Amino acid sequence: QVQLVESGGGLVQTGGSLRLSCAASGRTFNTPTMAWFRQAPGKEREFVAAIIWSGGNTYYADSVKGRFTISRDNAKNTVYLQMNILNSEDTAVYYCAAGSGGDYEVMYDYWGQGTQVTVSS
Repeated sequence: QVQLVESGGGLVQTGGSLRLSCAASGRTFNTPTMAWFRQAPGKEREFVAAIIWSGGNTYYADSVKGRFTISRDNAKNTVYLQMNILNSEDTAVYYCAAGSGGDYEVMYDYWGQGTQVTVSS
């Protein structure tokens, strides 16, 4: 079992930045990949970014490339999502997930409770 706790969401103006954190605990060795997904009002949940615990390879959705950076601190079992140049389309609930990898929800077995990010103009 793996527990994930997100933090760092909030309200930010267009063009601003936020950093999300996801602290993982439990049997994390069974989950080689950590990812962030998001769900905007009235839309399906979508992939944002992923990182491999070992090696640190990263993957991004086209919509966030060049603006968002995913990173990890293995010693703290924590994954971060640095979000820059935010715009209204980034407003969503952001979820941390742990699993085998890829950009499909079904590949992730464990999910956090979500943290709200709201970008105001």
